[in-house]
Amino acid sequence: MIGELRFLSPPPGLEPATRFSLQALDGAVGVFALRSEDDPGLRLFVLDAPTYVSGYTPELGVEQRDALQLGDVDPVVLVVSSLTDSGPTVNLAAPIMVNPQTGAALQVILDGQDWPLRHALTAASA
Repeated sequence: MIGELRFLSPPPGLEPATRFSLQALDGAVGVFALRSEDDPGLRLFVLDAPTYVSGYTPELGVEQRDALQLGDVDPVVLVVSSLTDSGPTVNLAAPIMVNPQTGAALQVILDGQDWPLRHALTAASA
C-alpha cells in the first residue's frame, strides 16, 4: 500500500490539508491511519473497502479517473471509519480513491449511487 497520499483537493472538512501519510495498523489487516502532513494533529482511520465491505462497487466518473490519471489502473478504494454508540461504521457515500502508482487521491462524493453515509460494520461484512 502507498505510504504518501497527495489529495488533488482537500478532503471535505479537512481544508486546507492535502498531504497525508497512510500507515498500516499493526495486527489489523486493511486498517490504516491517515495522518496529515500539513496538520500533525489531524488523523483519520480508513479501511481497505474490498477487505471490509463485500459488494461495494462505487463508480468513478471519467473526469475523476482523468484527474487521478488512472488510465487502465484500478484505484485503491478506502473508506473513512467512525466509532458510533452502536459500533463501527464506514462512509460508503464518500470513498477515498487513490492512484496506486502515484499516490494521487480524491475523496469522491458519490451522488446518485445510493451508498449510505454510515454503513455498520459487522462480523459478516468484515
